[in-house]
Amino acid sequence: MRLRLVPAETNINFFAARKVTFGASMVLMVLSVVAWVAMGLNFGIDFQGGTTIRTESSQPVDVAAYRDALQPLELGDVAISEVYDPTFAEDEHVAMLRIQAQEGEESAGNEMVANVEAALQGVDESIRFTSVESVGPKVSGELVQSAVLAVLAALGAIMVYIWLRFEWQFSLGAVVALFHDVLLTIGLFSVLQIKFDLATIAALLTIVGYSINDTVVIFDRVRENLIKYKKMALQDVMNLSVNETLSRTVMTSGTTLIALIALLVLGGDVIRGFVFAITWGVVVGTYSSVYVAKNVVLMLGTKRDWSKPTDGPGGTQFSTSDA
Repeated sequence: MRLRLVPAETNINFFAARKVTFGASMVLMVLSVVAWVAMGLNFGIDFQGGTTIRTESSQPVDVAAYRDALQPLELGDVAISEVYDPTFAEDEHVAMLRIQAQEGEESAGNEMVANVEAALQGVDESIRFTSVESVGPKVSGELVQSAVLAVLAALGAIMVYIWLRFEWQFSLGAVVALFHDVLLTIGLFSVLQIKFDLATIAALLTIVGYSINDTVVIFDRVRENLIKYKKMALQDVMNLSVNETLSRTVMTSGTTLIALIALLVLGGDVIRGFVFAITWGVVVGTYSSVYVAKNVVLMLGTKRDWSKPTDGPGGTQFSTSDA
């Protein structure tokens, strides 16, 4: 007996309140932009600039103890991670500290570095700094620009692919849905002031990939049904297609969320922002595949002549070709 999260056959009218769902999505996109502009993002060290310190010690790295020791210094955003390398000796323990740029300073001040070293030596006397490097605001600004270009390039490439694979109406619907997912994620990070860094950019690109995969699966079924049911209304064809792929959508999203929620609870502070972004992205990505992308295609309409009747040994058949 197979596990089913949804019945084998469903007949849900996903377009019953399409004006409400699509309108709500557009409003949330606008509000996300407003929150982004008005409140800004809580940029992490990657985008703010800061100082990277590499430490070595003969004692095992205790990230929690390091963080507690630095807390009284009020340095702002501090990221601490242990570095693993099979070439390290048994008594060689390496950690990487990333400290945000201090107000009014272009680079790490000697006093700040000395205070950090003294604080950590209070935890482990054998600790020493092997390198201290600073990243200024100019480099951080270039990272912001590169991150934006990376997301836009991904959206552009996906738009071209969907256009070639299906039709321009499907391409536009898919890109609107992806913009919906990205903007709502950025808006949530802005409202909650969650740290926004390069890991978050990686999460946004992951969301884009996950969402478009779900959208393409449904688009494929829509195209198959447009060929099969030539006289059925486009809205009914889309409803049928979403219902036919609903079990796959729920199973895929559900199992992904189980893993993500486990990481969110047990993964620790280092990856929490990244995992939170993907978790939110899976939810809004699944929603947008059904309620945003399909609504755009429905409003624009699409051709119904993807197949041409041909005579074969079994009688009249249909041959399909990608647009």
